Order: sequence, then C-alpha cells, then structure tokens
Amino acid sequence: MDIRLKALLKSLWVYHLSTGSCNNCDIEVLDCLTPRYDIERFGMLPAGSIKHADLLLITGSCNRQSVARMKRLYEQVPRPCFVVAIGECALSRGMFIHSYNCPQPLDRIIPVDVYIPGCPPKPEAIIAGMVKLLEKVKKK
Repeated sequence: MDIRLKALLKSLWVYHLSTGSCNNCDIEVLDCLTPRYDIERFGMLPAGSIKHADLLLITGSCNRQSVARMKRLYEQVPRPCFVVAIGECALSRGMFIHSYNCPQPLDRIIPVDVYIPGCPPKPEAIIAGMVKLLEKVKKK
C-alpha cells in the first residue's frame, strides 16, 4: 500500500461542495461534525481549501452553472482524490430530474467513489458511507 494511502486512513481532509442543494443535506453534513456524531473520530476534518483536501463531498443537483466550476475544483484536488455524493439530488438529480437546468447526474461529470442516498440522508448513513470509503481506501 502506498504511504499516502496509509496516511489517508487516519487523516482524510474533506472539502464540502454544494452544487445547488436545498440545504437539507448540508445541514446533515454539519450535524456529523457535532459531538453527538463526531465524524472527526475517523480522522475526517473539514478543509478550507480544495488544494488541501483528499475528499470532495458533493451535495445538490449539478445545474448548468455549477458543472464547469465543479470540474475545475475536481482538477485542483491532489491525487488520490475521492468523491462522495450525498443525497438524492447528487445521485440522480432527485426532484430536478426533468428540469432543463440539471442536464446530467454527478457521476457522468466526475467519477464518484461512494453514494449516500436519502433526502436528506441521516448522519448515521453519512458516517456509514464514510466508513465504506475508508474500507475502499484500505483495499487500494
């Protein structure tokens, strides 16, 4: 296993990107940072800059304005980079599936490693998805 991947198991920095969500998923992501759920016990810390992040956490449906920005941010993340899609809007465009402004789902724009379904997903589901991501990192 690569030394960088070993380090990611204990310290995974997360950059949260909202691409046009209703903020319910964003609230649940913030709830994971509270002492009750404490996602930091898995070594996951919020990163202030995309250039310091190891994980791109995306909520919301990708509308036309956010696609180019999201691609540009994805290119700036140091490799290896992991992408987690949270909520129905990020997975399948949710209630915006027939909207003219949301042309395609997230996984057709950038590669997604873990999908966390729900509208909004509970903090327990988000933590379970993050644990699956850590297992995926161990296998590499």
